[in-house]
Amino acid sequence: MTPWNNLEKLQDIDNLIKSSYQKPQLIFKHSTRCSISSMALQRFERNWDENNKEIDLNFLDLIAIRPVSSHIAEVFEVQHESPQVLLIINGKCIYNTSHNDISVNGITQNLAS
Repeated sequence: MTPWNNLEKLQDIDNLIKSSYQKPQLIFKHSTRCSISSMALQRFERNWDENNKEIDLNFLDLIAIRPVSSHIAEVFEVQHESPQVLLIINGKCIYNTSHNDISVNGITQNLAS
């Protein structure tokens, strides 16, 4: 079971930014209406090492909580995509990708940079 923290309020993003100074934060923006998003999420969860404690995983259901998704795009200055992952370190988005480019390998390579 992937250890997701659910993002539900704008305040959750402020807390995530603060936490990113202590530990990298990953945001997975998921559309429950999109089959590509579902496939990307399943692939990510299948390949993620559940014992990895080096990064916090944060999940956003962007259909149910659209204002938080818009806030993420504004705060981190990234174009909204769905599905999309953002890697946040020291308050900044250092990596983002979407759709079929979402991969555990891509995320871990950017963690090591």
